Amino acid sequence: MFKYLFVSALLALTIVLSGCEETASKEAAQQLHQPIDVAEVLVKPVQNWHTYTTRLESPEEVALMPRISGVINHIDFIEGDKVSHGDLLFQLDGRPFEAIVSSLNAQVVSAKAAYEQAKSESKRAVKLAERNAISTEEVESRKSTLRQRAAQVAALEAQIVAAELDVEFASIRSPIDGVISRANITKGNNVIAGQSILTSIVSNKKMYAYFDIDERTWNQSFSDVTAESKQHVVMQKVGQKDFAYGGHIDFIDNRINPSTGTLRVRAVFEDDTNQLRTGSFARIKVAANAITEQIIVPARAIGTDLENNFILVVNADNVLQYRLVEVGERYGKLRAITSGLVEGDIIAVNGPARVGPGMTITPNNVTIDSDGIAFTLGSIDTTNLIAKY
Repeated sequence: MFKYLFVSALLALTIVLSGCEETASKEAAQQLHQPIDVAEVLVKPVQNWHTYTTRLESPEEVALMPRISGVINHIDFIEGDKVSHGDLLFQLDGRPFEAIVSSLNAQVVSAKAAYEQAKSESKRAVKLAERNAISTEEVESRKSTLRQRAAQVAALEAQIVAAELDVEFASIRSPIDGVISRANITKGNNVIAGQSILTSIVSNKKMYAYFDIDERTWNQSFSDVTAESKQHVVMQKVGQKDFAYGGHIDFIDNRINPSTGTLRVRAVFEDDTNQLRTGSFARIKVAANAITEQIIVPARAIGTDLENNFILVVNADNVLQYRLVEVGERYGKLRAITSGLVEGDIIAVNGPARVGPGMTITPNNVTIDSDGIAFTLGSIDTTNLIAKY
């Protein structure tokens, strides 16, 4: 009886162990053949992009100062508002200057009367000299007096012009179109000519962005660029994700800076929307002129192994293979591969996060999405740019 029970127990244990092995085998098979998203690499014509940092500058910026000294009567602008050339901004008390003009006008009347008298005496002296009724010295004296009276009239008239300018300068007007800042000096305060800064104005129709390109990059990628060619650029303001502003290069300096080995370049951005402000930090992207075809993969497909970059490639047996690659430019969420992959390669698009080399997978075919990504300047949709070039 005992022998029978022992055999039965041994048989049951064998069945249980067999079931466990079968279950473990199935789980291992499922783990080795887990579904993984795979895709064929893209081949795209691309341009290398170069990124530079800058701060925006207004083409015209004025620190507004009075041309005459005086007291501010009233202020005629709204702080932070747009102003146009010739708009009245500050009005100084013009009465002292008007009084000077009136005084000079009176002096001119007196000086002209003296001039007419000297003119008449000079003519009479000439006639008397013809009859030898007056000495030559007296004739010359009266002619000299006439010239002096004429000079006095001219001097007073010039003083009137200057005084009338002072009256005009009492009305301080905007010298440019732009956006005005706050009033630094308010009504009732005295201002000093050429010293007191009343406010500041910056033009807002366009913005400049200066940046420096190193000599090697310029010679390799931009040697044929001129200001007349209007090389396109795109710009991103700090805090933004997209390069939403389009412009072009309109100035290239005439020399390489020997201290830094860089060339100063300027891009210009039209600003009809008034969203660009002078002093803003920005990033400029410039595309090299040469266009080449390169392999494009999702950036997340690239793994790192110490100092190496690699991608998991799917072979004909659905086994993942380790492939060393060299990484190129980034285009949105995609990345160019300069070596290590060829057209037609199938890769694990999500990289080595869940899998590794040598694993057999069940491929789930997907397509690499490249919609809306600009690989070349010609592929940029300029209708969506805030500031067009």
